[in-house]
Amino acid sequence: MSDIHEPLTRKRWLELRKPVSQTQSILSGILIWTVFFAIWEGVSLAGLVNDLLVPAPSQVAVTLLDMLANRDLLSDILISVGRVFLSFGIACAVAIPLGILMGSFPAIDAVVNPFVSAWRYLPAPSFIPILLMWFGTGEAPKLALLFIGVVFFLITLIMDHTRQVRSELVETGLTLGGGRWTIVRTIIFPAVMPNVLTAMRQMLAMTWTYLVIAEIVASTTGIGAMMMRARRFLHTDEIMAGIFVIGVLGLGFDVLFRKLHHWLFPYIQKRGH
Repeated sequence: MSDIHEPLTRKRWLELRKPVSQTQSILSGILIWTVFFAIWEGVSLAGLVNDLLVPAPSQVAVTLLDMLANRDLLSDILISVGRVFLSFGIACAVAIPLGILMGSFPAIDAVVNPFVSAWRYLPAPSFIPILLMWFGTGEAPKLALLFIGVVFFLITLIMDHTRQVRSELVETGLTLGGGRWTIVRTIIFPAVMPNVLTAMRQMLAMTWTYLVIAEIVASTTGIGAMMMRARRFLHTDEIMAGIFVIGVLGLGFDVLFRKLHHWLFPYIQKRGH
């Protein structure tokens, strides 16, 4: 009888730290972007902004389709994606082993960390003039700028994640007679890799930011170069089309990293539930 009189618990929309369903997540994402573009379109139709400077989303969409079909935007996109992949891959090849070593061995951290920490506070765009002097206007200065802008932050993130590997795991390995490098390879590396992939996903966004800077300053190809050409002729719709493409690409790569994380480390999600 007591069960009959218990109040029914009604599920609320806002719950503290309660995960939402995938359906709700997708619908919420669609809703916020629908509202954003609706407000933007409405403001443009009402004549509250200058169409030359703030074209309507419908105009940007028409321009984007035209650039994909009749101009070289697709080629620029592929070039930019290639630059991001190459520079980010080189940065990861340096940052992952170095960050894990720094987080595992305090002696290595004491030597390398003062150097890495100093570079993190140097703005990467400030290197553009000297990179152009060293490498000219080819691909090298662009890749170098992307590398400098990402690698030191990525090293620090990976180092911090490595330090957070549970000490009892390392101590157990030592107790069982494992050598230093065996423990790094079989205990620390597998334990830290889920967080390493998360750090890579976070830093990939910064790579896209520096890519646009690099292509705006010294490039004739790529999305950033296309946006600079459009600026000369006040083609704001083309600039916004480029911004939209970068946003879609960034979101797409972010989703791919999330899916890759779920595929490689399914036990993380199960443990979270």
